[in-house]
Amino acid sequence: MTDTAGGKQAGRKSSERRHQVAALPWRTTSAAPGGSNGLQILLVSSRETRRWVIPKGWQMKGKPDHQAAAQEAYEEAGLDGHIVERPIGGYPYLKRLKSGGARPVTVDVYPLEVTGEHATWPEKGQRTLQWMSPVEAALAVHEPELRDLIARFAKVELPAEERPKPAQAPTPVRVALTRLRRRITVLWGRRRRWP
Repeated sequence: MTDTAGGKQAGRKSSERRHQVAALPWRTTSAAPGGSNGLQILLVSSRETRRWVIPKGWQMKGKPDHQAAAQEAYEEAGLDGHIVERPIGGYPYLKRLKSGGARPVTVDVYPLEVTGEHATWPEKGQRTLQWMSPVEAALAVHEPELRDLIARFAKVELPAEERPKPAQAPTPVRVALTRLRRRITVLWGRRRRWP
């Protein structure tokens, strides 16, 4: 993933919302299980939390946003295809930082009709890939706005009783406390083993 800011920008407040781009990979199949319209959505697992997401990353210097989203689809899932130039919508989320904090990010989503899949790609082995029906994909993602965006794109209804209530995203303080708790546990375990 490429960040036009190189990770940091002088004078930028840490609470300011950043911007990412994402591809929504899709394809149609002739054999449509369960009476669906044959549309399938590809989800990838995130590297750290292993949650289902769509390929996304930072805007890229010298590339329009839709091309940057297509590049992310190649890097994260080995996909080629036709991508639209305008986003179909977006969703917010909290990006967890290596420092333990979190930063609010807005993601613009560009549908990518998949025409080819590579045998190897830059992040192969770091993520799990799964083609799903639109309903399965919508219910698998964590962010409610992304769930609704997938359902709207695929023109499917999500039954209210099957829509799990999304868990609250952890606040930056909660993320920092969780990491601190893990470090203390590790250090305490080392301390107890010393003679």
